[in-house]
Amino acid sequence: MKTINTTHATSTSPLASLRAMTPRCHMSFDDTKALAERQAARLVQLLGEGGISGHGIDEADLARMPRIRVVHEVLSSTGMTFWNGHEWVIALNQEDSLARQRFTLLHEFKHIIDHGADKRLYRSRWEAERAADYFAGTVLVPKRELKHVFCNLTQNVNQLATHFGVSQQAIQVRLEQTGLVDPTTKRTERCARPVSRLPWQPQQFRTIQMNGART
Repeated sequence: MKTINTTHATSTSPLASLRAMTPRCHMSFDDTKALAERQAARLVQLLGEGGISGHGIDEADLARMPRIRVVHEVLSSTGMTFWNGHEWVIALNQEDSLARQRFTLLHEFKHIIDHGADKRLYRSRWEAERAADYFAGTVLVPKRELKHVFCNLTQNVNQLATHFGVSQQAIQVRLEQTGLVDPTTKRTERCARPVSRLPWQPQQFRTIQMNGART
């Protein structure tokens, strides 16, 4: 199992900053997507568009945050997130491609941002999963940059995926979301969520069927 966890001194936690953007009222699904987009833009602003590596936000950027740990394991799903009593753990499927792991990382991070507010933000788990996908796609493939590259450099899906460091499917969905191409049929994926257990019992997870874009 590979683990990334580094310390980083900061006066304001990025996680706290993102959570502070969440209104204390019930929201429609369109409003929650708009919130996810604003939070994505804020995260990019806080961490820098290129991240530590200069090639986009990745796990090293999130692992620098207080009480965030990223691990790699063999999983039955793309990823999962849980609080272990001391820190948030984001587990990524080590058998997935790096592009897919990046997307899953941001997807799971959105669940951490929403913790404690998800019941007023979403009417169903399906909406929560869709919002997490939307957040991840917006962080990794910002609308303004996508439109610039699409209109001025290339419209080839393979080249766009390489440019942004994501999968072809993620690019296709972002092209649809930004209105650059017509919608196509999306496939079903699974995302694991923790099952409530007593403190001394081993953590277990359940998978959730969903429609939407995963890398």
